[in-house]
Amino acid sequence: MPKIINVESEIPPIQITQEKAVGFAKSLFSSSFKDIDRLLPIFTHSDITTRYFVKDIDWFSKEHSFEEKNNLFIENSVELGKNCIEKIIQQTEGLNYGDIDAIITICTSGIATPTIEARIMNLLPFSPYVKRIPIWGLGCAGGAAGLARAQDYCVAYPKANVLVLTIELCSLTFQVNDRSKSNLVGTALFADGVACALVSGDKSAVLVHQNRVLPSIIGTQSILKKDSLDVMGWDIRNEGMFVVFSKNIPSLVQSWLRPNVDHFLQQYEITLNDVSNFVVHPGGKKVLDAYKVSLNVTDEQLFLARKVLKDFGNMSSATVLYVLKEHFKKSIQNGEYGLALALGPGFASELLLMRWE
Repeated sequence: MPKIINVESEIPPIQITQEKAVGFAKSLFSSSFKDIDRLLPIFTHSDITTRYFVKDIDWFSKEHSFEEKNNLFIENSVELGKNCIEKIIQQTEGLNYGDIDAIITICTSGIATPTIEARIMNLLPFSPYVKRIPIWGLGCAGGAAGLARAQDYCVAYPKANVLVLTIELCSLTFQVNDRSKSNLVGTALFADGVACALVSGDKSAVLVHQNRVLPSIIGTQSILKKDSLDVMGWDIRNEGMFVVFSKNIPSLVQSWLRPNVDHFLQQYEITLNDVSNFVVHPGGKKVLDAYKVSLNVTDEQLFLARKVLKDFGNMSSATVLYVLKEHFKKSIQNGEYGLALALGPGFASELLLMRWE
């Protein structure tokens, strides 16, 4: 079974506290919402303390064209993505650029053709024969989906090493003239982040150098809920991307998710009671609370997801890899099961069953 060998992240340069974000939102949205003081607790009750961005807060108070924002997305994605890949190559014993067979690039917050990994490959000594697999549009589910597709690749090619690169600069999609509640919620939650994971097949030469317990990916499941296109995503207009974010997401988690998770685990003859480690995408405080109810998990099992939300906010597809990186710091015992879970546009979920070995 393919193994996740390492996870690294790259933190954007500008830290913005939630307290500072509240002041920004109040000055921007107060003319549009007479009850702005009633709505601002969205920020204080989010359980987010800090977030990171590629531009300072003053930049968001001005109008910017779609072209300008997308050019900034490309420029910063290449720089941050390159740095993140350099980290994972340097920090993984026995791994060189020439060992990478494929790069799966995940993003939903900007557009680039040639794609981001092609631009990065011009800056780093990769083989020109690396397979490039860019995936766009999966939103918050993208990080888990990227790991799942890397597992598919490594099952087909057991000697392979695959990088899963997630790049989300959500802040650059901000619409200063969008005074909707969806935009207000997005302003309270979303942030920028970059993360990269290495997935290797069970005959990869890199495994010889790994003398530690690592998560094997046993199986994966993608689930699409029909007729739910309006739950989350982008509304693409001339000015760029406008966030779509339904208030019904937590209730959907509670009513829809559990039967699908049970169905997934039954295929491997286990139940949720057998799972010790929950690598869940922290879409927000209410989503994590819904996970707790729906999956009957403990506060301790959600601690690392809440920690990532608190320290970094919702970085769309990259966030679940930040949570996975925190799990790599734990002392997880041989044979323990883990469940990776992320929800995204569609409305959809991506599930991975892992076992540390």
